[in-house]
Amino acid sequence: MTECSQSQFPFEAHFSRQVMGRFDGSQLTTDGGGLLLRQADRKIGLLQRVTACFTDHRRRERVEHELHQMLAQRIYGLALGYEDLNDHEQLREDPLLALLAGKREITEPLAGKSTLNRMELTPAGCALAERYHKITYSAEAIDALLVEIFLEAHRKPPTEIVLDLDATDTPLHGRQEGRFFHGYYNHYCYLPLYVFCGDHLLCARLRPSNQDPSAGSPEEVARIVAQIRKRWPKVRIVLRADSGFCRQELMAWCETHAVDYVFGFARNQRLRRIARAMREARQEHRRTGKPARVFTEFFYRTRASWSRARRVVAKAEQIEGKENPRYVVTSLAPEQGPAQRLYEQLYCARGEMENRIKEQLSLFSDRLSTETLRANQLRLYFSSLAYVLVHALRRIGLRGTEWAEAQAETIRLKLLKIAARVRVTARRIWVCYSGAYPWKHLFTAAWSALRC
Repeated sequence: MTECSQSQFPFEAHFSRQVMGRFDGSQLTTDGGGLLLRQADRKIGLLQRVTACFTDHRRRERVEHELHQMLAQRIYGLALGYEDLNDHEQLREDPLLALLAGKREITEPLAGKSTLNRMELTPAGCALAERYHKITYSAEAIDALLVEIFLEAHRKPPTEIVLDLDATDTPLHGRQEGRFFHGYYNHYCYLPLYVFCGDHLLCARLRPSNQDPSAGSPEEVARIVAQIRKRWPKVRIVLRADSGFCRQELMAWCETHAVDYVFGFARNQRLRRIARAMREARQEHRRTGKPARVFTEFFYRTRASWSRARRVVAKAEQIEGKENPRYVVTSLAPEQGPAQRLYEQLYCARGEMENRIKEQLSLFSDRLSTETLRANQLRLYFSSLAYVLVHALRRIGLRGTEWAEAQAETIRLKLLKIAARVRVTARRIWVCYSGAYPWKHLFTAAWSALRC
């Protein structure tokens, strides 16, 4: 192969001056804002506790890359926009990523793609019998950590919290374990379950797609509620989800454990009892020419699947050219949630969870291309932890600023992807940013908030 010996790259002149390019600059990085992520991590103690969820069976005298460094490298990499392990063949030489990962000498390379891949592929059980894959993780410990960070984010117990449940599809393009074709999404996919409370991620559970959207949700909710109530015994908890979670098992569990719920309810012929409300909506639509809503409620019980009658709130809506009825089933009494307020203010607010799921995708939660379900669950955890880190930067560092509600991708693009020169002296590591950086005031505000 011919080696390029070109050392200077002339470009079109700029007026009377020549424009020359050379690869002889000092150490540079494109992720200078990553230091703010490091400060956010110090505030919540995330990576230190994530490391405690793993067990390293490697022989200490042969270890070159410490476990905490590899985990930090992987999670920071996702937060900074590097989705693939192959990216780390170049990133391992980045001095700033070495600083973020906790490498003592930042001029030394970090772990390469093969080392990181071995960490992800460790099977369940004892890793001592494995020759190459000697790092394993506890899913239970990571699950508990996600809820613990949510609890710690509150200075005092709230009176009420709303837990949002939703499932989404993760398309698959290989023959991964647990791969099934899903008729609704029309492709092979996984069907991960997410649980959020506001912007806080409490659960990210990877599941095969050959099952009901609510599969496993009672167990996940029971685990999360138990951990929350251990810290906040008096908090009122409301579950909120679409009609895919309107199942007898989940509703019965809520009723037994004093947890309220508001679930979407798929329409059927027996629910056409709202004919009177629909007539009123049509009349109002004809009178005003605008979409019209009339709310009503009744108690309803299925013929076989439900164990009891439950309150159903119906929205009878007439829009241009068609009827648009919607239903929700709830454990809340009318005095706790009048029909219109319950639907428009409580139930419809669940649409905000769609934005949270989009943020997971911007942190590459769909990059599940390894072979086993367990290894792909670990990749989903890494994306979830990267989200927790970015969210900590947003809720602590950017609180009260114009980016307080910015999406993770926006924060990455404008605040983290900053070009900088890295210079190491005997006493300091200098990370020098451009004086022309346009959002210096927001960088300063985040740094000040995270420093406190």
